[in-house]
Amino acid sequence: MKKGLIVTIVIGMLLATTSCQLGSKEEVSNQIEPTTIRIAWWGTQPRHEQTTRIIELYEKANPHINIEAEFDDWDNYWRKLEPMVAANELPDVIQMDLAFLAQYGEKGLLEDLTPYIEKQTIDTSNIDKNILDSAKISNKLYGFTIGINVLSVITNDELLTRAGVEFDSEKWTWEDMVQVALTIKQNTGVYGSNGMNPPDIFFPYYLRTKGESFYNEEGTKLAYQDDQLFVDYFKLQLRLIEAGAFPTPDIGSTVRGIEDDFIVNRTSAITWNYSNQYAAFSQIIDDTLTLHLPPENYIQNALFLKPSMMLSIPKTSTVKEEAAKFINFFVNNIEANKIMKGERGIPVSAKVSSKIRGELSKDEIKIMNYVEKAKNLTKHFYRPDPIGSGEVMVLLEDISNQILLKKISPEEGAKRFRASANEILKRNN
Repeated sequence: MKKGLIVTIVIGMLLATTSCQLGSKEEVSNQIEPTTIRIAWWGTQPRHEQTTRIIELYEKANPHINIEAEFDDWDNYWRKLEPMVAANELPDVIQMDLAFLAQYGEKGLLEDLTPYIEKQTIDTSNIDKNILDSAKISNKLYGFTIGINVLSVITNDELLTRAGVEFDSEKWTWEDMVQVALTIKQNTGVYGSNGMNPPDIFFPYYLRTKGESFYNEEGTKLAYQDDQLFVDYFKLQLRLIEAGAFPTPDIGSTVRGIEDDFIVNRTSAITWNYSNQYAAFSQIIDDTLTLHLPPENYIQNALFLKPSMMLSIPKTSTVKEEAAKFINFFVNNIEANKIMKGERGIPVSAKVSSKIRGELSKDEIKIMNYVEKAKNLTKHFYRPDPIGSGEVMVLLEDISNQILLKKISPEEGAKRFRASANEILKRNN
């Protein structure tokens, strides 16, 4: 009797142990496999801190995800990506700029994000089609636009008042801009402006005010035919440098970041910049700053909208689906965008923009209002630059410096730039 009872107890214990073991295996099989995503971006310290907080928010909502962050300033960021390309070791999500989108995308390095939109891994229900298309090349979406920027002229209003300067930024001309800069210098002793740098941003805009484009539609050569436009653009700057109203390139090169900018140090009353930079300036300086439209935008409808930056997924990524989910979070999550507050440009989601507006400071709302104003003036997005544009940008800056330091004439610079730029574009295309 006792023997039978003991056997029964032992069998019961074995069955219970086996059941527990099976249950634990079943629980393990239901767990999501831990996944590591590498994410890279460039920016200033505030952007790094904001992005780190967003990453922590994402990891908390997705415990199976571990994100490895890789970030640097603009120059070092692109310098570090080059060897990663050669080694097939690009991060799973990379912050992308319009100037390099074709270089990476058309050389087969980036994933077309269209399928992730079609299956709604990335929700685009609150995003205008023209915003989505702003990062398309040959009908492939190589980058997802995460913010909208607009060229702007940012003024220190206290310095303008001291200079006795007023101007109608709705209708001002290039000559008006020259006179404003000269008056500021004459009456305050500070620069009238930080200068129109970098030239690869402001020379194309100058061309648009004259009804011309920088690159042709195919991206195989320069679009503008008259080199007098190039000559006039640089003569305008030389005139202001000679009067002390613009800094020379060697002085300009001392500006290494936002905190060094002329307008922050009150050594210039005006800075030419993209709209999202306003927030960084306003956080550092106590003076009142104002966003203005750049000169002559109204004559040829020269103003354009521009993706501030994009997020791309390299073809070499082994976690593309998870990378796409992170992009969706970055673009559509309200709490994430409350952290970012438009620092990477005005959010592309209309729903997000509406929801975070109440969280924005007075200065951040100024940026949003400025971009909305620009959107009422134009629906045109700046096209992705062609392959080889990175080399063209370096070439233009080098020739610009030589001209503004009076090592060569604007006429000689125009000839050199056209010949070398067309050669670069031809070689790359």
